[in-house]
Amino acid sequence: MPSPAPRQPLRPRPATPVALLVAVTAVWGSTFVIVKAALARMAVMDFLAWRFVLATLVMVAIRPRAILSLSRRGWWQGGLLGLALGGGYVTQTFGLEHTSAAVSGFVTGMFVVFTPLISGLLLRRRISTPARAATLVAATGLAIIALAGGGGSGASGGGLGGSGLGLGVWLTLGCAFFYAVQIVGLGEWSSEHDPFALAIVQLLTAAACCVLAAAPSTLRPPPDAGVWAAVAVTAVLATAVAFLIQTWAQALMPPTRAAIVMTMEPVFAGISAAVAGEQLGWGVLAGGALVLAAMFLVELAPRRAAP
Repeated sequence: MPSPAPRQPLRPRPATPVALLVAVTAVWGSTFVIVKAALARMAVMDFLAWRFVLATLVMVAIRPRAILSLSRRGWWQGGLLGLALGGGYVTQTFGLEHTSAAVSGFVTGMFVVFTPLISGLLLRRRISTPARAATLVAATGLAIIALAGGGGSGASGGGLGGSGLGLGVWLTLGCAFFYAVQIVGLGEWSSEHDPFALAIVQLLTAAACCVLAAAPSTLRPPPDAGVWAAVAVTAVLATAVAFLIQTWAQALMPPTRAAIVMTMEPVFAGISAAVAGEQLGWGVLAGGALVLAAMFLVELAPRRAAP
């Protein structure tokens, strides 16, 4: 009697990681307005330090022994990803002090341009024709959104409207670069390790960087219940849960594809900013339509080409 065939590990349907990644971008996009309101009452580095420390504690409390399964290579790779993650959040949050929530969200979306460039230059990875086209379409949509989105907030400006490229936009472009590095790194390394353990090391590294940066000045706790709520929401939903899902999903898709799916973040940021009362022009609809078209292009083209 023949022995039974070994059971194959269950793999999720191709649409599952995409759908969960879109849900993550919805959470990220909705937090731009929340963070901007909190920064009016709390120092940038203090906010980030509490956010990442709380997120790390939540992850460790769920699976306290998870990081023990990581090899030295996993710790090293997770640490590098955490440095890129921390750099992205620091530049983004400082940039948010000098520009509107909507423009910050849209400029952050430029990681869709940086991701294939970094992947091609550093990893010598060939970028498919649909991915190239989708990157161009998404970048065009983000440019339209940013140009029509108007200037920044406050005296320093920083928008992409009549005031030109201000400090907030330049800082946020730096954020997009760091995020692209993290996306490429996750795409290269996440399949080698336990996603939960790798996410903990990323958050732990980012938390350590933020605490060290904040400690020389203040490192004060949130001043009121409203800011505590903002810290809790961004720490649990937009950091711990979101980066666990991202780490898992990117083990199942190329980094350029993940970046294009994640361009939904600035669209959700624009929607949440509009709901909060920010004045947005026609560029949100036109640019948002192009971003959606880019995501559908990168999702549907490979399926049509398949036998």
